[in-house]
Amino acid sequence: MKLENPIDDCQVSCAEKDGNDLLLSISGSLSLPNLLSVKSRFQSIMSERNPGKITLDLADITYVDSAGVLSLLQLELNAARKSIPVYFVNVSAEARNIMDLIDRSTVLDKSTPVEKNELTPFEQVGEASLKVAEDFTSITIFLGDLLLALSQALLHPAGIRWKDFFFYVKRAGVDGLPIVALLSFLLGLIIAFMSSLQLKQFGANVYVASLVGFGMVRELGPILTAIIIAGRSGSAFAAEIGTMKVNEEVDALVTMGFNPTRFLALPKVLAAMLVVPILTLYSDVFGILGGLMVGVMGFDLTAFSYLQQTVKSIDIFDVVTSLVKSVLFAVLIAGIGCQRGFRVKGGAESVGLYTTSAVVAGLFLIIIADSLFAIILYYVH
Repeated sequence: MKLENPIDDCQVSCAEKDGNDLLLSISGSLSLPNLLSVKSRFQSIMSERNPGKITLDLADITYVDSAGVLSLLQLELNAARKSIPVYFVNVSAEARNIMDLIDRSTVLDKSTPVEKNELTPFEQVGEASLKVAEDFTSITIFLGDLLLALSQALLHPAGIRWKDFFFYVKRAGVDGLPIVALLSFLLGLIIAFMSSLQLKQFGANVYVASLVGFGMVRELGPILTAIIIAGRSGSAFAAEIGTMKVNEEVDALVTMGFNPTRFLALPKVLAAMLVVPILTLYSDVFGILGGLMVGVMGFDLTAFSYLQQTVKSIDIFDVVTSLVKSVLFAVLIAGIGCQRGFRVKGGAESVGLYTTSAVVAGLFLIIIADSLFAIILYYVH
């Protein structure tokens, strides 16, 4: 095979052999610039004739590249769909080496379309149960790796990637403060306005402050902050690690001896554990300020009386439990985001799928954890 003529034209001649069998002789350069004409010739032959067997003679090929080999495999694939066997003869060593680099079985497996039969309801339940069990196992394994990485970080703080830690503190915390503050302020305003419509019938407008303050500190502040962070940062963590999986950067870290969980997930989780409680405090404050605006401007309450009533309605236990919940929410958000990112396989579609899954799973776990906290705190306090 002569490699110095890659731009020669490629000719495909067809001759009948042994009755209905075809002999295709290829000459010239079977390469990317000539690929369209070659594929067009192959398609024309397949559509005009219905051979019982095809023999490809590659003796006169002067140059071949990977695109040319793929065109030959594509011909073999199209023929296989019609149950027509294809044989290659006079294959040079260079062409054989390129063919050996391509997983022909993966290409030819596409010749047999997979028929998706509709599953019965019981089979659908069983399949969903298997997926849930697999997902639970994956989360448990990742949680173990994460707890191990956290324990090692406590013993060896110098091993933490502090530069990445502060980067995620800024991106998840500082950059997320405006949206948390705005939504919390509006939520406090709405709660105060809607509750006052009922309380003013009994002349109890002053208790709007108690309702807003207690609701924001005990429940709405932590869960609203967690939902916002799950949408902003949890999805970003999953997409970031998922893209690294697609680009095989995570495999490169493993090859170099790094622990991906400690190298990639630990800074994100630690940053979330720091910023989510702080954002929760800001959410509580701005929610109370939203209620204060309604109380002062709409019901002739003074700012002093409103804040005094707010302080009476909450105590230190409420603030502490709010922060404890926010820390747990942070671990769930960052942990599930990183875990979903590590599960990405394939391409961009898989990244999008697991990014969505990170947000949905994160919100689900937040609601479950908040429900458990509500039950526990009912009996504790």
